[in-house]
Amino acid sequence: MDKGSWKHSLLLAVVLASTYADASLSWHMDDFIQAVKQVEDGVPGSGPVAVLKRLRHAAGLNDALVRYFLRAADSGGAEMDVSLLSFITKAVHHRVTEENREEGVVLTPDGTTVALTPLLLGLEAGFLSKTKDRVRGLLKLTFTKDLESHPLSRHPLSRHLGPDGCWDNVSSPQVFTLLDQPGVLTTAQINGGMDGFVLGTEIAFPSTSGRPLKLSGILTEYYCRSLEVGGMDVAPRLISRRRRDNFRKLGVPSITAQQVVKSAEKQRRVMGLKKMDSKTKKQLMTLVKEGVKEFVQEYLECPPIIPRCMWGAKPYKGTPTNLTLPLPFLYIHHTSTPRDPCLTLQQCSEDMRAMQRFHQDDRGWDDIGYRCREGGVSG
Repeated sequence: MDKGSWKHSLLLAVVLASTYADASLSWHMDDFIQAVKQVEDGVPGSGPVAVLKRLRHAAGLNDALVRYFLRAADSGGAEMDVSLLSFITKAVHHRVTEENREEGVVLTPDGTTVALTPLLLGLEAGFLSKTKDRVRGLLKLTFTKDLESHPLSRHPLSRHLGPDGCWDNVSSPQVFTLLDQPGVLTTAQINGGMDGFVLGTEIAFPSTSGRPLKLSGILTEYYCRSLEVGGMDVAPRLISRRRRDNFRKLGVPSITAQQVVKSAEKQRRVMGLKKMDSKTKKQLMTLVKEGVKEFVQEYLECPPIIPRCMWGAKPYKGTPTNLTLPLPFLYIHHTSTPRDPCLTLQQCSEDMRAMQRFHQDDRGWDDIGYRCREGGVSG
């Protein structure tokens, strides 16, 4: 092979490898955990904080507020593989496009979607905590950090939080599209914020002496724990399916709007921005009061609901008739088949599709006969 042919073959191999890497990307928590393991293997013997800083450096999470609470992040070792660096950057960097596609989020085994930025920042804050009663900067890093970048001029909104969205493919998720226009925080950001807050608090003040020594182990135990036959009744306390219950038990709902606004003001000072004028501060206070009320009602008092598009529902037959509120009554009904609780997203999705087929094809109904169904994975 001559020199020119050799160079051409090498270039072709690089292009093919790059194309394969892009095509094989899957935004699933399992894949992100595998990437974390690669980072850990790249710096043998490194602890979770070093790995978190390496991830933060790769993703560019190094603004003034983050540095104020977590200090600057560096590569912490040898240069990261290009494909791994690209994956981490895309997985962690959060944004919503004009097409309402949300990036920087991953699908978890329980069927919920999580933004990685607040999760990772909360974890690092927990590991660095040196106080006995609180984790420094935890609320700011997991929740209020994005308030500063949200334009208040977009309000009033029909809702301040959410929405959720749907993946193009549950088995190999590539694109996550929101079901409506984004509020101040999307559901994925809220999920990531709650997880970061819960895990950060748990790491700072562990209730048990034993915990995984690696970040990948912490994420695996929290997100990938399989349910046993008893379902949630026998499930461990610290798993993602219990995020709302754990977050509520931490007493976070008692946080006042004034505390959140003070947090936003401090963020402006840290970032060297001009102090909020009275009009902007009043707008923010109104927004936060409404948001806190909405958060408690939708994310703490109610269980998570997996939307139709996530379990592969067929379209409604005909034209649905909207219900008029308030409802005069509702029915709570148990299913005859399947009788056993579903324990995985895949199993629950199969059960839902089977019930919809039975109701539409055998019964001749327009759609599945249930507004929602509780499975063994609910928490």
